[in-house]
Amino acid sequence: MKIDERHLAFLSAVVDCGGASEAASLLGTSQPALSRMITTLERRLGEPLFVKGRRPLRPTPLGATLASYGRAILDASRKAAEAAHNHKGGGAGLVRLGGVPYIMDGFVSRMIASFQLKDPDIRIEQSYGYMDELLNRLEADQIDLALAPVGFVDPSSALHSTPIIPVNNVIACSSSHPLLLKKRIVGPDLLEYPWAAPLLGSPLALDIQRIQLSLGIGALPVRYAGGSLMAVLNYIAHGNALALLPHMLVRTRGAELRVASLAFDIPQSGLTLCIVARSAQRMLPTVARLTAHIKSQFLEVYPALAWTTSMPRVRFGNAALDLKR
Repeated sequence: MKIDERHLAFLSAVVDCGGASEAASLLGTSQPALSRMITTLERRLGEPLFVKGRRPLRPTPLGATLASYGRAILDASRKAAEAAHNHKGGGAGLVRLGGVPYIMDGFVSRMIASFQLKDPDIRIEQSYGYMDELLNRLEADQIDLALAPVGFVDPSSALHSTPIIPVNNVIACSSSHPLLLKKRIVGPDLLEYPWAAPLLGSPLALDIQRIQLSLGIGALPVRYAGGSLMAVLNYIAHGNALALLPHMLVRTRGAELRVASLAFDIPQSGLTLCIVARSAQRMLPTVARLTAHIKSQFLEVYPALAWTTSMPRVRFGNAALDLKR
């Protein structure tokens, strides 16, 4: 026997209110319509749902049992309405966030934690990737946001970029490394110590080649490769190895991680850390809230590189975008 879920919900309202008139007012319907529904349900079941002659209405054992199921239906309906309201206002929902490993592990996981202290009903699914892959996943609607250094890319015009800070790299080492004591470091000094290779697929690998070419030195003596960000940091912190790392990571967390940067100028890639999403006109409130939080957190922990009126331009396809806050 199939019972209409609405009938169970209405039955629970009558039981809880103690009368059809009160329940009808609560549900926004008429008392005659509610009474007819109860009568129809009793005929279908073949037995009464309320004890006759009792006011307020008292349910029979079967009526009380069915009302408990109807109560669960009403509760689920209320929760669904609240969830829809929160989603529309940006207070609940899912955001799929992809980013390059050192940014996600070095900064963003902490920012997500602080974000969810204020918005605990927004779920974040984090994943890793580099810019080309992340842009493809954005266009395929596999992620909602991509966080990565951006230079010249060629996505569709449906993508929107929110710039955060310029990205500069430094040669990082242990905070007790011998090179930190030298008054002047020259290119050959970099060949005297082992190196940790950048993460597989990282654009830092191209920056390593740029350094070698600009300094006219041979291949760097890589003695460690394939590790995660934390593995590379631990490797250089507890030995005399060198590694190319983002300045913002070493500057903001160097003391905590026991790493420092060498006073040695290297060529820079000219990239900008950006949050890239699909068109802002279609951005969900939850996505917009997380975007604003991540940007404010970066500028709070790294104010020295906040944007000024003198801004570079990042090219998207054939159009150059002025990067503004």
